[in-house]
Amino acid sequence: MASNRRNLSILFFTLVVVMLGFGIIIPILPFYVESFGAGGRELGMLMAIYATMQFIFAPIWGQMSDRRGRKPILLIGILGNAVTQLLMGLSTSYWMLFGSRALAGILSSATLPTAMAYIGDSTSEEERGGGMGLLGAAMGVGMVLGPGLGGLLAGRSLSLPFFLAAILSLLALVLVWAILPESLPKEHRAEAHMQPGFVDQMKQLWTAMTGPLGFLLFLSFLMNFGLTAFEGIFGLYCLTRFNYDAMQVGAILAVIGLVSAVVQGVMTGPLTRRWGEVALIKVSLLGSAAGFLIMLGAFNFVTVVASTTLFMVFNSLLRPGTSSLISKRATGGQGVAMGLNNASMSLGRIVGPLWAGLLFDVRIIYPYLSSAVIMLGSWILSLIWLPSDRQPVPAEAAGAES
Repeated sequence: MASNRRNLSILFFTLVVVMLGFGIIIPILPFYVESFGAGGRELGMLMAIYATMQFIFAPIWGQMSDRRGRKPILLIGILGNAVTQLLMGLSTSYWMLFGSRALAGILSSATLPTAMAYIGDSTSEEERGGGMGLLGAAMGVGMVLGPGLGGLLAGRSLSLPFFLAAILSLLALVLVWAILPESLPKEHRAEAHMQPGFVDQMKQLWTAMTGPLGFLLFLSFLMNFGLTAFEGIFGLYCLTRFNYDAMQVGAILAVIGLVSAVVQGVMTGPLTRRWGEVALIKVSLLGSAAGFLIMLGAFNFVTVVASTTLFMVFNSLLRPGTSSLISKRATGGQGVAMGLNNASMSLGRIVGPLWAGLLFDVRIIYPYLSSAVIMLGSWILSLIWLPSDRQPVPAEAAGAES
């Protein structure tokens, strides 16, 4: 039991480091890109290529960990994260940065699916939910701390956050190599369940979009589309409109990251029990649309923080509500349904920043204005295609359950 807690602690630290490395560069990428003479389109491409490579290669790494064991693939992911962070920090042109970012998506995508598989190997069914929750918490910690730390370090040098992320990744690499045992014995590897590859994943997703879960999978796509359309050009938007620096952008992103963690960890459960997932999804779509519009009216630091926080509250409620409803309405198995849900979210992370970056170069308000229209249209569609299948729980009952 003690050794298992130690192993979970190492995985927790590893994912904190990986997500810290992801979050630490979000506030500085717009300024990095701008220093190379690039604009919104190039920034969107930079965000999208990382998500694209992860979407393609995560299932491949999952298959390799089934065949070769968890630890070697985990080490590849962590080492890849360290090397690519170093390469990004040393980049002297946009295309060097783009190539490093693509390589980061390929290599670091080995980390999360392998860590989740490690949890599946080494925990009982009763303990598995807690183990997965621990990994989710690690990702949340990294995304909360990363932007603030990145903005703070960027005050000294735009390259410094990349170098720190590389050093932390090397520390995680040493811990995993020296202490973490293999969780999948050789005799079990031939029997391991094979995950669908990229082509199979796309076929499944295309088929599912015309089935009972189609609209819910569209909402999963939309949730990450909205979030990454916001994040993808937020730094560039603040630089162009308000002349903010990386430290100010990092502070804002750290605040809304904390808000997102609190909303998903504290508010989602009671709200879902009282009103149900369908009502929560509809309110979240409408609130996200309003959040985009209100952001366009912000005129100083306080109103920027307030408007982005409002958007993040509603967007953060959308993800667990949609995932929960997909799980409840799945007819072909939970694993397949969650895999399709993850694929839909990955596509949203690809399309969102590309959309926002292209429109930003036309006019800086167009990314958020168009995203508001899309979210509003989806809210209208949800009124038609997403009927409620339960009655709201009275406030007294909700309080008793919690």
